[in-house]
Amino acid sequence: MRVRALRATLCSLTFLATSAGFASPALAAGAKVSGGTSAGVSTVATPTATETSPAVTGGSTTTTTSATPSTPAPVTKKPATPHAPVTARSSSVLYKGPVYEKTATGEVVPYVVPPPVGQTNGDTGGSIADLAATTKPELLVPGSTARYVGGLAAAPMSAPLAVQEIIWAGDQLIGLPYIYGGGHASFVSPGYDCSGTVSFALHGASLISTPMDSSEFEGWGGHGIGRWVTIFTNPEHAYMTVAGLRLDTSSADDPTNEQGPRWRPLRPANAGFMMRHPAGL
Repeated sequence: MRVRALRATLCSLTFLATSAGFASPALAAGAKVSGGTSAGVSTVATPTATETSPAVTGGSTTTTTSATPSTPAPVTKKPATPHAPVTARSSSVLYKGPVYEKTATGEVVPYVVPPPVGQTNGDTGGSIADLAATTKPELLVPGSTARYVGGLAAAPMSAPLAVQEIIWAGDQLIGLPYIYGGGHASFVSPGYDCSGTVSFALHGASLISTPMDSSEFEGWGGHGIGRWVTIFTNPEHAYMTVAGLRLDTSSADDPTNEQGPRWRPLRPANAGFMMRHPAGL
């Protein structure tokens, strides 16, 4: 009887202790209350993308982030397309660099400057003046700028073929006189006026099929300065710049004061003219 009474008393004391919150140390250490969860049920909280969790490294506590922000890719800016100059402060066109010639077979060879006009050609006995009047070499120079070589323009090697052909066509007019209306009835003429000269050069690159006057050039091609070729035109006059040289019948801003269609230095300004250019050039 005493044993039963003692056991009943011990059970009553244990029930009272548990009801009053006096849990065993092991139960207290393992229990976690989170968001209303009943004591004694273990709940593990998982960090979200915006939460951080402590990490122990070398005895010191650091904070790590579970989500790494993305780094935007660098933006590469495309360089602006360079334009051939259309003005120059100096009228000097002196060039002393290497010059090459494109032969009839397409071979590029070093250019040999012919003897001065009027001297006898030792090989044929003929006059150099006769040869110069009928044949103009297709000259080339390294780089992207046209050069003035012995009265002719040498085309830059890095220019598109159409630009080179414009320059070589312009060379064919050197030495011909200025004739008003010349080059308009036909591309073949004993002389050329301003717009006839521009038309002939463009025709040399197959860019136009019919000669145009200066007023017509105001609505031709693209507006503004071109990458390689720019035409300056108004109702009374027209000329063009090609890769840094000027093809013009006017001797304005040209110290030589030579007349007729020919290559000249760039002008310091081109006021009073509308600017046009061939598409893509």
